[in-house]
Amino acid sequence: MKRSLPQGLYRAEQVRDLDRLTIEEQGVPGFELMTRAAQSCFDSLLEEYGAEGRICVLCGAGNNAGDGYLVAALAKQAGMNVSIISLSEPEKLRGDAASAYQQAVECGVAIQSWQPGMVLQAELLVDALLGTGLSGEVRGPYVEAITAINATGAAVLAVDIPSGLCADTGAELGCAVRADITVTFIGLKQGLLTAQGPLCTGKLEYDDLDVPSLVFRQQPADVELIDPKPLLAKLPVRQADSHKGRHGHVLVVGGNRGMGGAALLAAEAALYSGAGLVSVATRAEHVSAFIARQPELMARAVEGGSELRLLLAGKDALILGPGLGQDEWAQELLLTALRSNIPLLLDADALNLIADNSDLIQVHQGERVLTPHPGEAARLLRTSTEAIQRDRFLAVARLQQEYDSVVLLKGVGTLVAHAAPPLRLCGAGNPGMAVGGMGDLLSGVIGSLMAQGMTSIDAATLGCWLHSKSADEIARFQGLRGLLPSDLLVQIRKNINSVN
Repeated sequence: MKRSLPQGLYRAEQVRDLDRLTIEEQGVPGFELMTRAAQSCFDSLLEEYGAEGRICVLCGAGNNAGDGYLVAALAKQAGMNVSIISLSEPEKLRGDAASAYQQAVECGVAIQSWQPGMVLQAELLVDALLGTGLSGEVRGPYVEAITAINATGAAVLAVDIPSGLCADTGAELGCAVRADITVTFIGLKQGLLTAQGPLCTGKLEYDDLDVPSLVFRQQPADVELIDPKPLLAKLPVRQADSHKGRHGHVLVVGGNRGMGGAALLAAEAALYSGAGLVSVATRAEHVSAFIARQPELMARAVEGGSELRLLLAGKDALILGPGLGQDEWAQELLLTALRSNIPLLLDADALNLIADNSDLIQVHQGERVLTPHPGEAARLLRTSTEAIQRDRFLAVARLQQEYDSVVLLKGVGTLVAHAAPPLRLCGAGNPGMAVGGMGDLLSGVIGSLMAQGMTSIDAATLGCWLHSKSADEIARFQGLRGLLPSDLLVQIRKNINSVN
């Protein structure tokens, strides 16, 4: 029975422990779990594609292949046109996978061995080549088979995980299947939801295979999908005698010459997210435009640290970085803001300046949130963007430890790390968000929540969800292309009021 995605996310080793606990302590035979998995895939196959057309199941050597053999047997029993291409000699199969192979043979499924240069001819391909146990890059005939799958243009259903995708990191291990649907079982693999995971996974379906809940309690997850409900409930209730001074005063610092829009977007987002007061410290040339665009803002011209220092009194949160630049003006404002010890969000050029002098972060003694994209994360860790994307979980953990801050690593499957587990992953978001200014908007939302009294980790987590969820809802009506950050403002306001 298909379920909604669970909150807990697991590494491959943890999923193997879940399997072991189910079999050894709960007495569920391994072949029974394999049969349930195959039935779940077959049900999805019928629901999505119907019973017509040719089906080709590609099977490897392990339990993932066993699932595939049983899917083919179910299809044959249902009178469907199905065949199997095997990349492993049958005599090498062991245990449950060997039993599954035998069942496919007994059902009369046509089975042939993979041959170099083979052209796949079917309307639906089932990928049961490589499961979660893959270590190192894909090799040999599996590279050829994955390349052939991706070249066909046929619909692809992946069993548990697209072959070639790392279950732990979401990185492609040399090459990976690009599936239209992935049906995953028991433990939701964390790599399916970040880096290249969503690209390879397609539509993600989950089935716990009726594993007892006790098993999951015995193996807690280190990573969790963001659940907005308890976070929204932490927002202070607006009392009948409320006034603007009770709901936080945010100061946005940024908007260097030619980059005023970034600071303006952050400030507007702070207003729409519920801050009682929002000020902006920026270049003089932007002040009149800011007030004309959003008269609720208090925009002030600052030429240096001494002027910024005068604006810090009474502020509940600072947002530093949108459009800041890296010149002498930017460096002076950064140092002044750090010395204030006011709860602080650092983004964009503030992060680049910190990367050039990592000791600067120690000047600030208050709560901090860092919101790098992969390129900024690479500079902060003195590595490459490719290295960040190869293991985003490791990268965000290293950033959190090295900079002793809450860290939000942007990108597909945004990650939020705190000193205490679990690490949080945002399952919302879409490709339409790949446009300038989206990060500035996110900074404004998080800074506003901090000013309203939320802790840095709760503000970063809820802010991430509000931002991404609102983008999904807007894109659903107007499409991905041309999605603007300012399009999200009203939806963010709607979502933040969905509880109180």
